[in-house]
This record gives sequence, C-alpha cells and structure tokens, in this order.
Amino acid sequence: MYHTDIDNLPPLKRYPKVTLVVPAHNEELVIQDTVRAILNLRYPLDRMELLVYADNCNDQTAERVRDLMKLSEFSKNDFRVIERTGTGGKAGVLNDALKVSKGEYLAVYDADAAPEQNALYFLVQKVLENPDRYAASFGRNKTRNYQQNFLSRCINLEIVNTQRIQHTGLWQLFKIGRIPGTNFIINKKIVQSIGGWNNGALTEDTAISFSLMHAGKLIALAHRAEAFQQEPETLFAYYNQRKRWARGNYEVILDNMKHLFDKTSWRIKLEVAYYLCTFFWFNAAIIISNVIFLINLALGVAHVFVPQVDQLVSLGGPLSVIFLINWFLMFFLYLLQMNIALASDYGQATVKNFFYTLISYFTYAQLFVVVSIVAIYDMLKDKITGKHTTKWYKTQRF
Repeated sequence: MYHTDIDNLPPLKRYPKVTLVVPAHNEELVIQDTVRAILNLRYPLDRMELLVYADNCNDQTAERVRDLMKLSEFSKNDFRVIERTGTGGKAGVLNDALKVSKGEYLAVYDADAAPEQNALYFLVQKVLENPDRYAASFGRNKTRNYQQNFLSRCINLEIVNTQRIQHTGLWQLFKIGRIPGTNFIINKKIVQSIGGWNNGALTEDTAISFSLMHAGKLIALAHRAEAFQQEPETLFAYYNQRKRWARGNYEVILDNMKHLFDKTSWRIKLEVAYYLCTFFWFNAAIIISNVIFLINLALGVAHVFVPQVDQLVSLGGPLSVIFLINWFLMFFLYLLQMNIALASDYGQATVKNFFYTLISYFTYAQLFVVVSIVAIYDMLKDKITGKHTTKWYKTQRF
C-alpha cells in the first residue's frame, strides 16, 4: 500500500538498531544543522546511535556538536563526538565506525546533508522488504542552496536528472543501485564480510558499490528518503570536487574492466560498460566533435580572406545537413530528459529552470569534458611516475 500521509506512517515490521555516522572535516559552518536534523529523525530513540567524527579538524566542529549535547531537548538521544586523528579520509572514518558501532545497520550522512524527518524510516523500510538480498538502501539528495547562483542552479539540474532519471531507471529496469556519498544505510555484517571500505579511496561509494555487487547483493533505491545537501557555489570548489570524483571513478572502472570477460554478475558487466561509455567513449566523441567544429570554424574564417581555403564540412553541403539533424536530435533529447526529470520533482518544473536547461547545454555540460580530461591526465601521470598527486579536496561550505 502506498501511503501519502507522511505524518501517520504505518509501523515497520521491526526497528533494527541503526548507527548513524557523520564524517566531518572542518565542518563548523554546517555541522549543527545536520546533527539537529538527524536527532529529529522519526525513528525510535532507543534504536538509534549517532557517531559524529571530527576527522583531523582544526576548527570548532567538535565543540559545535558538544554544544548540542548540552541541550535538554536532546538529553535522551544516544550520540557522541569522536575526535579522530587517523588516516584514510572518509573511508577511514567509516571503517573506524564499523569497529565501535552497536547498530545492525550503518547510516551515513555527510556533514552538509540534512535528512528529511522520515528519511531513515524509508531507508529501513526498503531493506526490510528483502533483508537477505538488499545489503543497502539509498535515498535521494536535493540541493538546498540551488538558488545561490548560475553554477548552483546547473548543479541542481544535474542532480535532479541523476536522481529522477538515472537512479530510478537503473533500479526499476535492472535492480541496479549505486551507493551515493550520503543518505544511505548498509548492513554492517555484510560490509565487514567484504573487508569494509577502501581506505583513501577518492570515491569510496563507487568502490563499495562494486564490492557489494561482487558479493551478490543488491543496493535498493528508497525513493522517498530525501536529504538536503549543500553544493559548490564557486568554480574552484566545483572543479576540485568533480575532478576527485572523476579520478576516483576512472580508477574503479579500470579495476573492474576485467569483469567484462569473466563469469561475474551481468549487473557488474552492465555497470562497467556504462561507465566505459560515459567516461571514455562519450568523452572521446565530444572531444572529436568539438575539434571538428573548431577546425571548421577556423577554416570558415580563413576562407573569407583566402577563398582557396575550403572548410571540412561546408554549410551548404549534404554532410552538414546530416550533422545538423544529429545535433538537433541530441539537443532535443537533452532537453527532453532534463525536463521530464524536473516535471517529476515538486517545484522544479518552472520556466526559469527550462531556460537554465537551455543555457546549461552550452556551458555547464561542457565542464564535464574538461574535468574528465584533467582527471585522465592526472591518473596517467601518476601511473607513469609512480606518484599520487590527486588529493582529497574538502568542498567549501557557505
């Protein structure tokens, strides 16, 4: 039965103990809002444990959490702050939490990701549908600062499209899910059985998603579990965040390419093929297309001054008609996909977002290619030199 009254949800079959983990590195600006949201989750207090890790912090992150611990309204909540000085980044924090957590499941929220009050309920509800097969469940993340500037609005468009089209389609058609960086729960014993998270991984979420699929488990989409996170508002912050993601994804893809030709699950093969097409073939096609366009444009300008110079593809030629038709089809599909996603998300199907979608095709969407090229260059350079120059970059908060 589908319940629309979120204030009167039916009781779950059972309420497994959940340890909520918040990895936080210098997050004094946002940590209190996130911790408050977690402490106000609609889930039995005696079935929740909150661990906030102040990971190698040199600001007031831990003190901000301790201030909340002193408030009478949270006196019955089981939560503590752990000041950590270890290595391994976010994956290291999660592995530390595995050792001390009391819960049957671990729920992970980034320091800027404030969950909606029923988020944990929906995540648990989903895994309980098939607890033997569903090792984890994940929800949807929304951009809470999307109205700040042009960049944040474009990021919002990307996230809405990813959440509403890609994640939903993969789950409904193939029962494929991907653990995001935040707003998910995962079975602790299963994580321990596969060796935990990969310490120091740039994209620990992608890596563990493949590990779970190798173990024959599914990652279920709980589409009603929502969290609101802060996205980059400057190009510098965006560039560093996405370069880390791209580099991490490339490493995971290369590590799993061998499974295209062995006896592993078809879901793994499909995921590897998808990532290869997106990060390699698609990027290569876009780069070739842009190079042809720029060369043709340069030759067109040269033709004005030197008539003997001809373009690769003249505007009046039959080949140009084919190219134009293909381009319009791609542009139309981009707009169609984006606007279907926006229409399915309350409050997003606006005239303003439609125009941002138009503009983003020629601007924001092209940044993906630039970031990917740099990530590939860094990875190849590190492979050749034996060094590791790509570092985890903390996203700037506002």
